[in-house]
Amino acid sequence: MTENTQTPSSPDSELPTQYAPAEVEGKLYERWVERGYFTADPASEKPPYTIVIPPPNVTGSLHLGHAFQHTLMDALTRRKRMQGHEVLWLPGMDHAGIATQNKVEQQLAEEGRSRHDLGREEFVERVWQWKEEYGGKILGQMRRLGDGVDWSRERFTMDEGLSQAVQTIFKKLYDDGLIYRAERIINWCPRCLTAISDIEVEYQEDAGELVSIRYGEGEYSLVVATTRAETMLGDTAVAVHPDDERYAHLVGKRIKLPLTDRTIPVVADTHVDPEFGTGAVKVTPAHDPNDFAIGQRHELPSMTIMDERGVITVHGPFEGLDRYDARAAVVGALREQGRIVAEKRPYQHSVGHCSRCRTTVEPRLSLQWWVNVKPLAEAAGDAVRDGRVAIHPEDMSKRYFDWVDNMHDWCISRQLWWGHRIPVWYGPNGETVCVGPDEQPPTGEGWVQDTDVLDTWFSSGLWPFSTLGWPQKTPELRKFYSTDVLVTGHDIIFFWVARMMMFGLYAMDGEVPFKTIALTGLVRDERGKKMSKSFGNVVDPLDWMDKYGSDAVRFTLAKGANPGTDVPIGEDWVQASRNFANKIWNATRFALMNGATTEGELPAPELMSATDRWILSRLNETIAQVDAYYEDFQFSKLSEALYHFAWDEVFDWYVELSKTTFFAGGEGAKVSGRVLGEVLDTTLRLLHPVVPFVTETLWTTLTGGESLVVADWPKDSGFRDQAAEAEIENLQQVVTEVRRFRADQGLQPGQKVPARLDLAGTALAAHEAAIRQLLRLQPEGDSFSATATLPVAGATVALDLSGTIDVAAERKRLSKDLGAAEKEKQQAEAKLGNEAFLAKAPDNVVDKIKGRLAKAEADIARIRTQLDSLPAA
Repeated sequence: MTENTQTPSSPDSELPTQYAPAEVEGKLYERWVERGYFTADPASEKPPYTIVIPPPNVTGSLHLGHAFQHTLMDALTRRKRMQGHEVLWLPGMDHAGIATQNKVEQQLAEEGRSRHDLGREEFVERVWQWKEEYGGKILGQMRRLGDGVDWSRERFTMDEGLSQAVQTIFKKLYDDGLIYRAERIINWCPRCLTAISDIEVEYQEDAGELVSIRYGEGEYSLVVATTRAETMLGDTAVAVHPDDERYAHLVGKRIKLPLTDRTIPVVADTHVDPEFGTGAVKVTPAHDPNDFAIGQRHELPSMTIMDERGVITVHGPFEGLDRYDARAAVVGALREQGRIVAEKRPYQHSVGHCSRCRTTVEPRLSLQWWVNVKPLAEAAGDAVRDGRVAIHPEDMSKRYFDWVDNMHDWCISRQLWWGHRIPVWYGPNGETVCVGPDEQPPTGEGWVQDTDVLDTWFSSGLWPFSTLGWPQKTPELRKFYSTDVLVTGHDIIFFWVARMMMFGLYAMDGEVPFKTIALTGLVRDERGKKMSKSFGNVVDPLDWMDKYGSDAVRFTLAKGANPGTDVPIGEDWVQASRNFANKIWNATRFALMNGATTEGELPAPELMSATDRWILSRLNETIAQVDAYYEDFQFSKLSEALYHFAWDEVFDWYVELSKTTFFAGGEGAKVSGRVLGEVLDTTLRLLHPVVPFVTETLWTTLTGGESLVVADWPKDSGFRDQAAEAEIENLQQVVTEVRRFRADQGLQPGQKVPARLDLAGTALAAHEAAIRQLLRLQPEGDSFSATATLPVAGATVALDLSGTIDVAAERKRLSKDLGAAEKEKQQAEAKLGNEAFLAKAPDNVVDKIKGRLAKAEADIARIRTQLDSLPAA
């Protein structure tokens, strides 16, 4: 698209005196969408650039974590679009099986009903209604943030196309022997009433109890310890280590299981640690994964002793009790029999909880569907090892390999009604038939479909290719797969990233789902503390957007985005980013009112002042820096580089240095006006991907162009002027040093001081008017008396401070500061000269003392210079 760069007439009149984000952002975003800027064309000959959004839950709303990752993805896609790529940033939502079903079940509970009152079909229809009415709130919030996604391709993990993809890959995996059904120990949530995967279990330290129980009688007895006494009702053995001589006489014998009429064997197994506790462990194969493995090795029976709600189902006195009530009852009964050897309360130990509802998870033997992940995980590991997929930052690769190299088979069935139903039918005579998307399920009496649904991560694992139309060979799939980069938090490497890698390589004949995995940290509060409702530090980003504007929130998040590390954020920082947006606004208004233009070619360098050449040299260096940082996903560094270039170099130095030129008028003002227009044009382009709204408003006013969304990304022209950079650096040094001296003398920033500038023989002579203006320095006058002389950068600045300060009081203050600095120097030198101290002190302590010494020496030099500059008292 060709951009119009004509400068409008009277541009300053088109910008209000203050920037009001609320009046700009919503209208601008809708204009971008209406003009189709974010709609990707698979027929385009431009090189593709693809990102698929990590699909938020349909139940979700925008939180700072979303805002953070979306800001980074939006910045990447906006820049690539400006660089001439055909960009697809594909949005969508996840059906979020457990979370969504819970929402609707809560609604039904308020009506006094359950899902069983409705039946499966009516309940699923109710969930769809809920989704249409309440779901997808986050999509509107993404518009507030400015997400440049292709809304025409929005997908949902339960829509028709993605459902077909799920059924297709299930059938393919089943036919290849990679999906199977088996009875194994799973994590069971007694509240959600479903299996959950290992990665959906969150562990925390709970205060429980450790009870030591004597099994058997006399010489045929031993002591076991447990935190779950109620599970002893399902014990089918006691295990000891084969080399443990204490129990050698018991191995192979049977001992009495307390509270029951059963005897159980003592088995020898190397899993047992003889150094831990008594060296004997109870074995409950139906309620513990390690015990299940022992049971498999020794062909032990498995006894399930509680139902799906955690209620005991065996042994009369305890039958019908909740697991926690049963625990107390079992311990009480054992105590009455004198079987309790020791009790420890509270006993801190790690306990698994359901990540959805925080209920304590119950290990449970259950018949479930599984994916044999071994060949899939090996392929996912190889894709990173051979360089087809890069993980950024690279040191995060270890976490990825730790997971894919040690992955257990994946339990994919869930006992829910909302989700992709498992496409398997069972016949009246034990038949099992897996049905693909184009096949008819078996009919006739006795045929029933499996009642379980698939784990949510099964469908979201297909996201990079199912959203592009797979299994059909669509134009979108041909154009936009593989995707270029996956931006996601390091906390879901296990949940999502590994699943997509396994399924993408499997379904797409070894073609990777993304070329780069860019891992981010988590957003924390300004003190680095995790955001949590219980801590009271959760922030709604929409509140900050309402108060400070979306650009301010985005820029704050980008400035904190160091690869793979957590991001602290506080309201003060968002306010500072709002101030930055205001600074851009005010500086652009000043520029427009003083002749800044983008019309015509840039003047030749020989027609420019050193200040003009300096800022253009710095501009090109900044373009090169920002490009390098983008390629390395260094969002913090690129944001800092743009902040300091725009605020410090353009607004605080170039604009201020150019004021004298603009006020003087003539050819010099025209040249600087064109240079300033070029610098602002380019700076706004560079800033646009991170702060799109304010830059769009200013750039279209400045240039008359159509939109920054489709403008060209700046290129480094290669122009550098080292001499001009050195000249302006000297000027900056003069101004900075004199400002520091003025502040040290207690002078107000606006207070005018007579001064003599000796700039002869330096390039600074051409800048005398600018230096005087920046430093509030008056001409000498007939009564001038140099009471302070500062030699800086080859020049000399003599100041007449008579009548502005109390010289005697200032000498006294500086002498006191000098004494303190000299004392600090002596103390540091004494420690660094003490060999005994240096031999024992850690390196960081020694480095700190060296820093104190260096600072003290610098302070002494500075204070002595100030004292020498003062007139005699």
